[in-house]
Amino acid sequence: MKNYYVKQYQKIDYSDWNSFIGQAKNATFLFHRDFMEYHQDRFEDYSLIVLDGEKWVAVLPANRVGNEIFSHQGLTYGGLIYNEKHKLASVIAIFKSVLSFLNDNSIEKLQVKLMPSIYHQKPAEELNYALFLVGAQLIRRDTLAVLDLSQENNLSKLRKRSIQRGISNDFTIREVDDFEDFWNEILIPNLAQKHQAKPVHSLEEIIKLKALFPKNIRQFNVYENGIIVAGTTIFGTSTVAHCQYISGKEDKNELGGLDYLFQQLISETFKNKCFFDFGISNENQGRKLNNGLSYWKESFGASTIVQDFYEVETSNYGLLDTVLL
Repeated sequence: MKNYYVKQYQKIDYSDWNSFIGQAKNATFLFHRDFMEYHQDRFEDYSLIVLDGEKWVAVLPANRVGNEIFSHQGLTYGGLIYNEKHKLASVIAIFKSVLSFLNDNSIEKLQVKLMPSIYHQKPAEELNYALFLVGAQLIRRDTLAVLDLSQENNLSKLRKRSIQRGISNDFTIREVDDFEDFWNEILIPNLAQKHQAKPVHSLEEIIKLKALFPKNIRQFNVYENGIIVAGTTIFGTSTVAHCQYISGKEDKNELGGLDYLFQQLISETFKNKCFFDFGISNENQGRKLNNGLSYWKESFGASTIVQDFYEVETSNYGLLDTVLL
């Protein structure tokens, strides 16, 4: 089995990293260094680069906590990123080199937050198989509510009636570049009241990210007589429109504004994407399901795919020595 050279990412690698991300078969804008580093003060970066001689063959966006590596706690998904030239056997060898490097550097465990397959430009589940081979343990599983936009997706009767109410109530839908109204009037108050939580991104951070990735990050608001009543923040990739935030004024939701917004996004704005991802409805590390939220998403015709989280002992790299026949 071929051995690859592994090194930690350094700032001097910025341009080469972003260039590699741009041609990988399983990368999105979340792996661009500008996105990864907007919250660099919260994480100790431990991203890895895998090379064959001087040629880049894979990267692992990651951070370190003690003697464990995570891929990456500040991102929605992660794992090994590589291009379509690398087949299953070479990805297994690449992963072995990564585990061996971590083990040599006193890292005992690696946690991998796998990227759901809908975000791949081409099938890219080689790492899933490699994790099985090294005895990785499934430690979390989240459920994503997803619409396949190449298929006909049937709305429930309840959702159809609500959308019609939204139309009848003369709500206005607008895409805006300004996040302040949604963050300050809707999102922050709702998260504080319902979950005693704050948005993952502060207002300042989402404004900065929008400036860096204007085509990928988009804000859609619903207005009643010029006053915001609901909205959603969409993170778009080449294949998926993902709802990063969804929120509305509770006393206005029954009037159908939020449902009207999503019907427009699904049927018009993002109809040329492959998938529409409403995101997870899980709590407690995937062990609880918010049934009401899940049902609302499913009433648009969405169904379930899962996102898996694995933990592997880096000392298990030797298990890959005898895999190839």
